[in-house]
Amino acid sequence: MEGALVHLSVPVHQKPVSWRRDQETDLALCLLLHLRKDLPPAPQRAGRGKCYRMSEGDSVGESVHGKPSVVYRFFTRLGQIYQSWLDKSTPYTAVRWVVTLGLSFVYMIRVYLLQGWYIVTYALGIYHLNLFIAFLSPKVDPSLMEDSDDGPSLPTKQNEEFRPFIRRLPEFKFWHAATKGILVAMVCTFFDAFNVPVFWPILVMYFIMLFCITMKRQIKHMIKYRYIPFTHGKRRYRGKEDAGKAFAS
Repeated sequence: MEGALVHLSVPVHQKPVSWRRDQETDLALCLLLHLRKDLPPAPQRAGRGKCYRMSEGDSVGESVHGKPSVVYRFFTRLGQIYQSWLDKSTPYTAVRWVVTLGLSFVYMIRVYLLQGWYIVTYALGIYHLNLFIAFLSPKVDPSLMEDSDDGPSLPTKQNEEFRPFIRRLPEFKFWHAATKGILVAMVCTFFDAFNVPVFWPILVMYFIMLFCITMKRQIKHMIKYRYIPFTHGKRRYRGKEDAGKAFAS
């Protein structure tokens, strides 16, 4: 019809063309920022697509300008020194354990003189018992390897190939965890919040019972699967020595 006005209505589910062009522009800017980090960040538009770029200093422990903060550098250096001393103490097994036993003796004297913090001592004993059981246990449980031939297993006969005993908890980690436990318990004795009133003979009897039951189960496990949690080294065989005398011509 001539002269009639034709109204073209845009459906609700369709967006205007200008809005879609802005979306495509923002997407292109985001791709350019990922490809060229030296470009300035894209302008932000309220209610539209946003593109964020993490600067080099947005990581944990770093400042805005990309340089590590003073606190981060201090704790990093402290951790390096601590790890260096641990590495140096690795070959001195006897000295390490003597120091740990000395710390245990000092802790027991402190608890005896203060007449308190028995619950902390009980928790320390349970923690050391769990570490000791893990130290005596093999890394691969023989009960799980009975039906499968995959993976290494413990030797059950004398003429089998030598396999060293691999612990679930190595000796160095056992010593390190035990020493840290003693130091943490020592620190707890300086706070009255950890001094929970308790009848200590009951804790002693319960710990003795728990120790006996746990060790009995561990010994039965060792007897059943015929392994000893200590490796003395591979057996060496020597040839027969020539006892004859050499005659000089």
